Amino acid sequence: MDLWEANSMATAYTPHPCKDPGLFRCEGIDCGDGDERYSGVCDKDGCDFNAFRMGNRDFYGKGKTVDTTKKMTVVTQFITDNGQDNGRLKEIRRLYVQNGQVIQNSVSSVPGITETNAISDNFCEEQKTIFEDKKHYLELGGTKAMGDALGRGMVLALSVWDDHAVNMLWLDSTFPTDADPEKPGVARGECPTTSGVPSEVEVSAKDAVVTYSNIKFGAIGSTYSTSGGGGGNTNPTNPTNPTNPGNPGNGGGNGQTVPKYGQCGGEGWKGATTCEAGSTCRAQNQWYSQCL
Repeated sequence: MDLWEANSMATAYTPHPCKDPGLFRCEGIDCGDGDERYSGVCDKDGCDFNAFRMGNRDFYGKGKTVDTTKKMTVVTQFITDNGQDNGRLKEIRRLYVQNGQVIQNSVSSVPGITETNAISDNFCEEQKTIFEDKKHYLELGGTKAMGDALGRGMVLALSVWDDHAVNMLWLDSTFPTDADPEKPGVARGECPTTSGVPSEVEVSAKDAVVTYSNIKFGAIGSTYSTSGGGGGNTNPTNPTNPTNPGNPGNGGGNGQTVPKYGQCGGEGWKGATTCEAGSTCRAQNQWYSQCL
């Protein structure tokens, strides 16, 4: 589960399910190397949500909506079909907190793909179809399989790395490099196709550093704060909503409105519950209501 693959130019979060449950050491074809990429036990492509690739080129980067020159909190939410830890994973969401503001993930705007800001089987089916990508993610169990793996337990790994295979162009440039960048799914970021060469990056950026801090996990909405720049304590600063958080049109959240596709309620939710004009707060489960 790639929680956050990113540099200052582009970002993606990407689940990669595997067909064999539990720990598995691959050998030969099972590793899916080279021309055997889709014969391995795991989906190497994954189902990615990259804001730039999904049509919003002003969302993430230097000076953009999520400004990569400033500290931020990155939040990943795993939504199950029953709102409980033992439920079936149906959706993976992303949001950011920066400068005291919660920033909902960008919404896809690619023709043929239903507007959404989250990863689900439906999103992956449509994305793979429009981008003409192999549907290995769904063949290996899709979002449910990813949830099953998370339920068995995983180890969090943090790293700084470069890409000796394709220079990280799959994240932040035009890829494949010989494809038309106007074709859906090809443009992933603003970096030139000549960038990211490890032998060059390891010299020009040899002193690059990143700081990860305040790593937390918990119930939806409990792990981030809108106080401070990029993070803070686990207690949201908005006043507790005194009304039913799943009821359309309720107030709360300091008089703020929630943008379309943003969270507007759910058990324990302390933020705004009034959706912007044109959308309505609808309960998805006990823990999560969304402006749709």
